[in-house]
Amino acid sequence: MKLTTNQKLAAVAIVIVIGLVIAYFSIGSSVKSLNITSQDNVPVQQYMINRLQVPDNVSAAVGSGLGKTLQQVNGTNLTYNGKPEILYMGAEYCPYCAAERWPLTIALMRFGNFTGLEYMTSSATDYSPSTPTFTFVNATYTSKYISFVSVEMEGNKVVNGSYPSLQNPNTSETAILSKYDGPTSAGRGGIPFIDFGNKAIDVGATYDPYSILDSYTWNTISNNLYNASSLQSEEIIGQANIFTAQICSIDNNTPQSVCGQTYIKKIEGNIG
Repeated sequence: MKLTTNQKLAAVAIVIVIGLVIAYFSIGSSVKSLNITSQDNVPVQQYMINRLQVPDNVSAAVGSGLGKTLQQVNGTNLTYNGKPEILYMGAEYCPYCAAERWPLTIALMRFGNFTGLEYMTSSATDYSPSTPTFTFVNATYTSKYISFVSVEMEGNKVVNGSYPSLQNPNTSETAILSKYDGPTSAGRGGIPFIDFGNKAIDVGATYDPYSILDSYTWNTISNNLYNASSLQSEEIIGQANIFTAQICSIDNNTPQSVCGQTYIKKIEGNIG
């Protein structure tokens, strides 16, 4: 059958469109893999800080989502500057730390503010390479209700055969890590490690960074958080809500604008 001129043009147009679609996804993938590390240590812009403050109607729709419950412990109250302390210990190279910083950052921002928060990617040669995340190395956290202490122990790029040392835990922090995250305990001995006032601990990532964060950018992830049915929202907001409820349980449920939310109270009621 002989094609008319219009039919030939239409066929050519279809081929071009298909080619452009293939090129788009190929370029998009390569841009992520090749250029995402250029954001390392770039200050997080205010618009992204705003994006991480997911509204209550979305958070309420997620609830605990696919988040994981925390291990409850009964240690001596951990405080800093007279306020309940949340202690985070991790490393920039660690893809599991990269995953856990998302819900932790979102939860902490409900109680205070970060300055100096920077973008970061996990190691390009580890599992889930170059996972987009944040780093607490140069960040300062202020809150009327809680204290946040972070120890990012190593960087994300190998130098002379190893990851460079960044921050060293003090004697007290080392003792806490050894007590609750010691290698002799079942399932212990890993990072990230988060201690909520010596009343609950979180060891390791609560979700898989590869399946939830790989091939995404910060903008895409933050946009997906606003869709309560997305996997990113179910995992990240769900875990942020669990972290939030845990913090409320150790800081006398303040502020009420956070701890008084029905979905947070429901999660807190299941703690312990």
